[in-house]
Amino acid sequence: MRKKSPVKLASGAHIVGNVLVDETAKIEEGCLIGPDVAIGPGCVVEAGVRLSLCTVMRGVRIKKHACISSSIIGWHSTVGQWARVKNMTILGEGVHVGDEVHSDGGVVLPHTMIKSSILKPEIVM
Repeated sequence: MRKKSPVKLASGAHIVGNVLVDETAKIEEGCLIGPDVAIGPGCVVEAGVRLSLCTVMRGVRIKKHACISSSIIGWHSTVGQWARVKNMTILGEGVHVGDEVHSDGGVVLPHTMIKSSILKPEIVM
């Protein structure tokens, strides 16, 4: 991406490596984003968030100090404060991950609320 379309890549002190951010997304201060991250339209990334190796779809809200790595966050989902989403977790559309919840892999089906941690990869309905 850096060689073919460097203009499309985001830049700044809080950006590391290849990062695509839609122009309508809002990113607050104190975040560290990258490498290999895509953030879709209308997303809100609150202060202190860490994103790496992930895709964040349209309309997602990631609350303060959450950490997302190697995962896909589905359309219009919410990740709570201090939550950890990692290890190829895939969230469907409209999923809400609670504050301080840890997800260590798996697939969460659409319109589900996650209130407790997912300690091993599984399908959550």
